This record gives sequence, structure tokens and C-alpha cells, in this order.
Amino acid sequence: MLNRILKRIEEKKRKIDKMRPLPKAVLSHLQEYISLEWTYNSNAIEGNSLTLRETQLVLQQGITIKGKSLREHFEAKNHDKAILYLEKIITPKYKLKEVDVLDIHALVLDGIEEEFKGRYRNGQVRILGANFVPPNALKISNLMGEFIEWVNKNPEKLDHVTLVSRIHHKFVWIHPFFDGNGRTGRLLMNLLLMRQGYPPAVILMNDRKKYYDALNRANKGDYSKLTLVIAQAVERSLDIYLNAISQEIDENYVPLSNLAKKYPYSQEYLSLLARQGKIDAFKQNRNWLSTERSIERYIKNIS
Repeated sequence: MLNRILKRIEEKKRKIDKMRPLPKAVLSHLQEYISLEWTYNSNAIEGNSLTLRETQLVLQQGITIKGKSLREHFEAKNHDKAILYLEKIITPKYKLKEVDVLDIHALVLDGIEEEFKGRYRNGQVRILGANFVPPNALKISNLMGEFIEWVNKNPEKLDHVTLVSRIHHKFVWIHPFFDGNGRTGRLLMNLLLMRQGYPPAVILMNDRKKYYDALNRANKGDYSKLTLVIAQAVERSLDIYLNAISQEIDENYVPLSNLAKKYPYSQEYLSLLARQGKIDAFKQNRNWLSTERSIERYIKNIS
């Protein structure tokens, strides 16, 4: 089953890559949608009681939700800021750095645990419901150094989905912080997925038990269930992207040669505008596609 999912993921990722650059309007909508889902579900897994709709109101309208704690509001806003940080630092050749791990954690706990944000723990912890005891605090610095080196070298030459599954488990097993390890671990997992051009994988609150069971199995050396949980999350996000792009293509986007017949621009000039990002457009096979609305917007901006 896992191998079939991994093969489908490769095929769907190739489809999206062929459509790049994706239409800006579609990409913006997708990023907003996935970020909201990601923030809600990642916080809910850790016990935050804000609903998806309440999370949206907090993030997009700045509304304070009656009956919800200040910490829960901070957790929503902080996670959203951490996603923006990932988008800022990510490049195709990005290498994980310790300072980024600490900065991400500091954002997650900003205004919540000021004393511990962005700092490795200096004491022992136990995890409720887990089948292991995290390493001694004195080992954290060396373990994190080894972890970051392993992430960047990928010595086993694992495929991206399997790799990020192992990365997520290794980080959670080290449990380098007193608090915020789960959220930080999922952010790091997606940072490394996004580096390869994948959309973020959102582990759903409804899959919380399955996810924790998979982590406990991984603690015993069986990574198959965790890789499956994460692969399913990756495929779900790919499907969301493909469906949104396909709908946009079917409804609005046409070849530049068609648009050149309606507007006072040659196909070559429209192609130049597309490459420069001055009109909403994307390449399908060898042809650029855009919309009448995008051309109208360009004309309005230069007039």
C-alpha cells in the first residue's frame, strides 16, 4: 500500500511541476487555505480548542474568541508567523541550520513561554502516552548537531517522503525543548518538503490517535506506519493543489495565441510579460496560458 501511495505522489508531483509557474491568484489562495488548515490542525493535535472557523477569525480578522484562552490565541498567531518565516528562508538548495530550528521554536512559543523559547531544555522530561523517555538534557546539543548533519546529508538516500518521516521522528524522539516540540517538528518536516517543491503535509486532528500510534511504533524501529500517515497527508495536499489548478485551467486560462487575437499585443510580447511575471500565467507543456482578466489588469496598470 505504501509503495503505491509513494508512486502516486511522484506522479502527482510531476504533474504540478509541469504546470509551473503556477497562476499567482491560484497559488495565493492555496497557500492561504493550506496555512489555515495547517495551523488549526497542528495546534488542535496539541490540545488547542479553537475550531477551524475560530482560527480563521483570529488570523484573518484579528477577532478575540470569547471563552478561549489567551494562550490559544497566541498559539494560532505564532504558528501562522512561523509559516511565514519558513516561506521567507526556503530555497531549493536550502540546508537545515540550527539557528533556524531555534528561531522557529522561538516563534511557536513567543509570548507563551518566554523563558524557554528558542532554547534547548536543561532538564529531563517525560511524555504522557509515549513508550520512551527522551534523552538526557546534557546530550541535546550533540544530538541536534548529529540530527542536522543527518538531515542535510541524507546518508541512506531516502526518497523525500520517507526522509521527512524519519526526520520528524528523530526530532520528536530527541525532544529538544520543554514545550512546542510537536508543532516545531511538523514545521521542520514541511520546511524540508517545501524545499523540494511539495505543498505542506497537514496531519489532521482526526488522525491524531493514528499519528501518535505511528510515532510510538517508530520508537521501536518500525517506521512504516508513520511514513504511511505522512505520505497520505502529502498526497491529500497534492490533490488539493491539482484540483484547484485544474478548475482554474478549465474555467479561465487559455493559450496566449488566443489572447493575442483579442488584444493589441503579439503572442511573443504576451509571452515576455508572462516570463517577467507581469501577467498571471503558467506554462503547460510548451505553451503559456493566461486569462482575459489578467490582460485587462495589465492594461489598466500601465494606462
